[in-house]
Amino acid sequence: MARICSITGKRPVKGRKIIHKGQSKKSGGIGLQLVKQTKRTFKPNVQRIRVRTANGAVKRAWVSVKAIKAGLVEKA
Repeated sequence: MARICSITGKRPVKGRKIIHKGQSKKSGGIGLQLVKQTKRTFKPNVQRIRVRTANGAVKRAWVSVKAIKAGLVEKA
């Protein structure tokens, strides 16, 4: 499945998951240290819904939930 929103253009982006260890300074430690960073992808919340186009036709499209909630698409 191509996780790309047809309205806003949202797509998966690459990033990192940061892992810390240690005890916080507040509870008597020397603070949190960075252990490692693992690569990961952040996937958008994309749903396949029936959308009414400008000329009145109905077709299915991948649309992000943020676009649906904002009212950027007219559901059929």
